[in-house]
Amino acid sequence: MKGTLNKMQSRLEQPVQYILPIGNELIEMNNLIGKELEFIFSGAIYCKSCGKKTNKSFSQGFCYSCFLTAPEAAECIMKPELCRAHEGIARDMEWSEKNCLTDHYVYLAVSSGLKVGVTRSSQIPTRWIDQGAAKAIKLALTPNRHTAGVIEVALKPYLSDKTSWQKMLKNKYPADIDLEEEKQKAWELLDEELQGYITEDDEITEISYPVEQYPTKVKSVNFDKTPEFKGKLTGIKGQYLIFENGFVLNIRKHTGYEVELIH
Repeated sequence: MKGTLNKMQSRLEQPVQYILPIGNELIEMNNLIGKELEFIFSGAIYCKSCGKKTNKSFSQGFCYSCFLTAPEAAECIMKPELCRAHEGIARDMEWSEKNCLTDHYVYLAVSSGLKVGVTRSSQIPTRWIDQGAAKAIKLALTPNRHTAGVIEVALKPYLSDKTSWQKMLKNKYPADIDLEEEKQKAWELLDEELQGYITEDDEITEISYPVEQYPTKVKSVNFDKTPEFKGKLTGIKGQYLIFENGFVLNIRKHTGYEVELIH
């Protein structure tokens, strides 16, 4: 089958169930674990926003023009505290009303270590799965993206907001982290105004992934450098396909790449 790649869809089951969109096809990836796969990149890349052909992908799937203008590529996507939609300022207010001026969660998750993050309420648990989190807990519920970002920034001196993708793929993380205890610590670090957003929902979501064997070393596959790749699929975690001998393919990074998948 041949078409453009898009980020994998997921369902929270034990383990997570993955679907890979290639063009109009939806491929149940769990069924392919243990099998030989071959990807052939045609050399064509299409912008996930406007659909035009582009020589280079920016910010995981945009052409340069859409990278500068599309609301999905705005600076506040990476830095929620910079969102100004609540002030009526945005690249596209209609888009922001649906995606920024809506409930957001600040959360704590364990992927390569303890981290703090922000996501729309509709993106839970998808966001946690995409990051390869082993477990996660909701910390605060806010009415917009900006406020969630302010809480995240207040906690950044004490908590990382990054995931080490190499450690995550090796399944290396501290197993003794108590998320309820860390949530209490985070609450104590916030000023009184921000404490008011802390949620009473203390449910911890545990996530397992369909991986036969985790690699001890990881080697990233890049279609720009390696347009043809073949290997035995041994697992899936986050947005990565894991192959034998430690090769990993970041599907989200290759959004818009036109490939043929042979299995």
